[in-house]
Amino acid sequence: MKRYKDEEKIKAEKSNASSLIEFILLGFSDVPNLQWILFGIFLIMYLTILMCNSTIVLITRTDPALQTPMYFFLSNFSFVEICYVTVTIPRMLVDLCTQKGNISILACATQMCFILMLGGTECLLLTAMAYDRYVAICNPLHYSLVMNDRICTQLVAACWISVIPVVTGQTYQIFSLPFCGSNRINHFICDIPPVLKLACGDTFVNEIAVYIVAMVFVMVPFMLIIFSYCKIICSILKLSSAKGRTKAFSTCSSHLIVVVLFYGTAGITYLQPKPNQSDITGKLLSLFYTILIPTLNPIIYTLRNKDIMAALRKLLSKILV
Repeated sequence: MKRYKDEEKIKAEKSNASSLIEFILLGFSDVPNLQWILFGIFLIMYLTILMCNSTIVLITRTDPALQTPMYFFLSNFSFVEICYVTVTIPRMLVDLCTQKGNISILACATQMCFILMLGGTECLLLTAMAYDRYVAICNPLHYSLVMNDRICTQLVAACWISVIPVVTGQTYQIFSLPFCGSNRINHFICDIPPVLKLACGDTFVNEIAVYIVAMVFVMVPFMLIIFSYCKIICSILKLSSAKGRTKAFSTCSSHLIVVVLFYGTAGITYLQPKPNQSDITGKLLSLFYTILIPTLNPIIYTLRNKDIMAALRKLLSKILV
């Protein structure tokens, strides 16, 4: 009798799973009075991100003084930021405007895949940027030989290509799970932690896969960046000129600030066990690495970089004349 009931339960779960054709992103439905305020804030931040990062891409590609590996990586990073926020924020704005969060399973899987792919690409690009600074400061005599155009292009291509098969496979693995319970995702994007919470059955294998991918694309690059900066700091401290030390620190500080902000929030999100992460904490962390940090990144890079500020003034003078 018990076996019969278990079989019936499994059949019912499979039936429910097969009938599930969409999710509902709850987003910020718990604060209905703030929906339009949040819409205005996120819209302004999105436009700021697009304008600032597009400007960085433009001036790093057109100004002869910025035709160096450091700014080549920065322009690619800014382009990835534009793509990253475009995958997340417009959908949030539509949901805030319509106050509906219906999203098909295919659209949810597509959004998750692009979020993971672009996030992984950012992690690897930050590592490539740290390697560029390491060669420039610790091995300056061989810098032009090591960081030539071909090597830089190959590094950027590797950052893009290496994450595609991994995140595609992981997304397929997650959405192959049966979703036989609620279809309400207590989040504003289709991210891994909130989607896994809705899956039926044992998700242990999927959680282990998430940790492994997070270790490969978050922790390993982060440790390489830390190692690079330990070497960089040691080399800077050996410089006899105070002016030289200040200049070297200034070229690295912006990148280091971005690394700490991005890796800190992403690491907590994907390396924290699923049951231990509350919905509110998940939303706040996601707001940091999907909106706030992309908004701060171009500001950090421009205000702390004399070359970019000079190129920006030159561009503005051409436009205004």
